[in-house]
Amino acid sequence: MISRRFLALAALVLALPAFATPLGDDGLHKADWMHDTFKDLREDLAEANAEGKRLLIIIEQRGCIYCTKMHEEVFPTPEISAMLNEAFFVIQINMFGDVEVTDFDGTTLPEKDMVRRWNALFTPTMMFFPQEVEEGQIATQAAVAVMPGAFGRWTTLNLLNWINDEGYLGEEPFQKYHARIIQEQGITE
Repeated sequence: MISRRFLALAALVLALPAFATPLGDDGLHKADWMHDTFKDLREDLAEANAEGKRLLIIIEQRGCIYCTKMHEEVFPTPEISAMLNEAFFVIQINMFGDVEVTDFDGTTLPEKDMVRRWNALFTPTMMFFPQEVEEGQIATQAAVAVMPGAFGRWTTLNLLNWINDEGYLGEEPFQKYHARIIQEQGITE
């Protein structure tokens, strides 16, 4: 006979997300595709380029329900997880953290002050960068796209593809690209 204790434990395990991303000591999600660096964006961009990847900064905060949604429902989608692993060099910034970040223009500030400098108000915020950044630019000037907040898997996947394919250099803005892909694939959600 199966005990009630076993059934309660089984129910708890089944209720947990299948791909729960562990939390670090700072309370932020720590996905396998994130890189732990010295947070010098110039060095991070060079390393991303050397690996043939695109630099992506994701700003998050402890207790962010939207960050949790992304890490539990969107990022674990196989196509998205593969894209983040294979095509992007992801650096995590803590919206209220004290680790020093060096911007592309050489300015060094604690994470919380750099986030304020960038006028980032929402978490998660994803900032995507080109392979080359002009001298003297700051991250917000250099970013080719900024995704503030949580979005569904199709919007996220399409944005990752659009960035990776340098769609921002073409005539089709992301919103039209996304609508076209959704229509072509017959996606209803």
